[in-house]
Amino acid sequence: MADAPADIDGLTFELALSELERIVAQLESGQAPLDDSIRLYERGAALKAHCERRLEAARLRVEKIVVGANGPTAEPAEFN
Repeated sequence: MADAPADIDGLTFELALSELERIVAQLESGQAPLDDSIRLYERGAALKAHCERRLEAARLRVEKIVVGANGPTAEPAEFN
C-alpha cells in the first residue's frame, strides 16, 4: 500500500482509530453514495495501515525497554 496522506501521518493512534471507527459506521449504515463510499473505504484503509504501523512501533519500543543492556528482563510483550 502507498504511504498514507500527510494528514494521516500526523495523527495520533487514538485520533486515527476514532476517525476509522466513524468511517466504518458510515459505511455500515449504507447511506453514503457509491463514490463517497469508495473514498471513505480508501481513507479507512490508509487509517488502518497507519494504526498498524503505530502499534508495531509501540510494540518495538516496549520490547526495547524489556530487553535492556543486561539482556532480557522478562518475556517480550505480545500485542496480537
